[in-house]
Amino acid sequence: MNARLRSILLTASIVTTGFAAVFVSSCAEDKCKALVCANGGVCSEGACVCPSGWEGSQCETENRARFLNGNKSSWTVREDGSESPETQYPVSIVRSTDASQPTQVFIKGFNNVFPENVKARVKGDSIYIDPQTFPEGSVVGQGYITDDKYYGKNGQMIMRYKTTDPNGISNNFGYDPGTTNVSVWTK
Repeated sequence: MNARLRSILLTASIVTTGFAAVFVSSCAEDKCKALVCANGGVCSEGACVCPSGWEGSQCETENRARFLNGNKSSWTVREDGSESPETQYPVSIVRSTDASQPTQVFIKGFNNVFPENVKARVKGDSIYIDPQTFPEGSVVGQGYITDDKYYGKNGQMIMRYKTTDPNGISNNFGYDPGTTNVSVWTK
């Protein structure tokens, strides 16, 4: 009888512990219940995990917006290439209209030479120009956006790139190691 009583008490203790565990865990607060993630974001542990091209606490901000300069989209470029004199000219950055490419932008008037739009992609504060070839030559580069003393948040971009003309002559703007003549873009 003593063994049977122990068995019953042990079983009752195990069942009670199981019910208590289920009850306590069912009362745990769902951190994602009150959070709505926009633009395909998914809540995990109370924070939105944003898809490529989106950022913010609720994935509400288009990542490439900081490169677009509002409705104006224009930048003033100051640069001095390895094969070209110091110059200043305007460029525009516009978003791709392809909804499946949320990180893609186009740079119009690039290097003051390319009549075609140079395709670029953005990630965070960085912009990447993958190698591209046009009748005027080829281009490759990358840059990053910063805050500027005069132009404010996201007001300046440092670009490092290289162009190569159809004759094979490269014009370097801080792209190759050891070169410091970067291209500075301001809004």
